[in-house]
Amino acid sequence: MKNKTTVVRLGGDGRLRRVNSDGSLTLLKIKPIPDLSEEFIEAAARNDPDNPPMTAQQLAKARHVPRVRTLRFTLGMSQQEFAKRYRIPLGTLRDWEQGRTEPDEAARAYIDVIAHDPEHVLNALRAQRKKSPSRPKRPASVSSQ
Repeated sequence: MKNKTTVVRLGGDGRLRRVNSDGSLTLLKIKPIPDLSEEFIEAAARNDPDNPPMTAQQLAKARHVPRVRTLRFTLGMSQQEFAKRYRIPLGTLRDWEQGRTEPDEAARAYIDVIAHDPEHVLNALRAQRKKSPSRPKRPASVSSQ
């Protein structure tokens, strides 16, 4: 038997969408996930013997996984693919993911926008690339004699 992993994303409307290999989304035909109260979620976690909530001490020891890495995994992309698609320098992306540096406020906002709607970001970047005029060539320098 061959295992297949399906990556899904929860939309703001509560419906699940499959993340396709090209980053596009396909709506899954299942019922929306109902809203659950924080109290209900906490009670369910406390009553789960296989996966109890973490203590404050356990949380403090937990390794931080950068959000951009989680997002990239969710989209099923390599670092190179993600960097190229969203025009982020590869070295910068690696630094963020390895915890050497943190994204600044503008970069965090950009990552949030990608997480919210990766297809619209990609379409906007494509449209911007089409509109950008090519750079004029510099005139050859003339030396005075």
